[in-house]
Amino acid sequence: MSYTVIDSPIGLLTLVADDETDALRALYMVEHRHAPDASTFGPRLDRADADRVFGGVTAQLGEYFAGSRSAFDLPTAPVGTDFQLAVWQQLRAIPYGETRTYGEIALALGHPKAVRAVGLANGRNPLSIVVPCHRVIGASGAMTGFGGGVERKQWLLGLEKAQAVQPALFA
Repeated sequence: MSYTVIDSPIGLLTLVADDETDALRALYMVEHRHAPDASTFGPRLDRADADRVFGGVTAQLGEYFAGSRSAFDLPTAPVGTDFQLAVWQQLRAIPYGETRTYGEIALALGHPKAVRAVGLANGRNPLSIVVPCHRVIGASGAMTGFGGGVERKQWLLGLEKAQAVQPALFA
């Protein structure tokens, strides 16, 4: 593995790559609740190598933050249990600008009583933003925990909702 750190509107983001495939393995925010110690990410790449490995990621993140990208098309290599991987796949199915509850995710997985397990898997998502765990809210509609902090979750949802309701100028 190797990593780099980039700036974004929500603070510094650490990008971790699987060196064998150059796939994005993780994206962590500053003070990310479940981020492992940076010493486990391998070497920090110099600018030229970081541009080569992470150029597509940084370009797509830039487009996302600018409001011109609603989905990511990146090779990813998250590491987790079979259940976590299934939850993270469900997160990718949540449309841009929309939210789902933990219960809705559990139901979609065919395990309607696994709401708490879905919450735990959601919290362990190593690919924040790219795998949109910020789009999951409590059953009451409340903003619940987010690895990068509730303030960032609200910011990301606000960005998406603002873009999702923009009328097309030349439809």
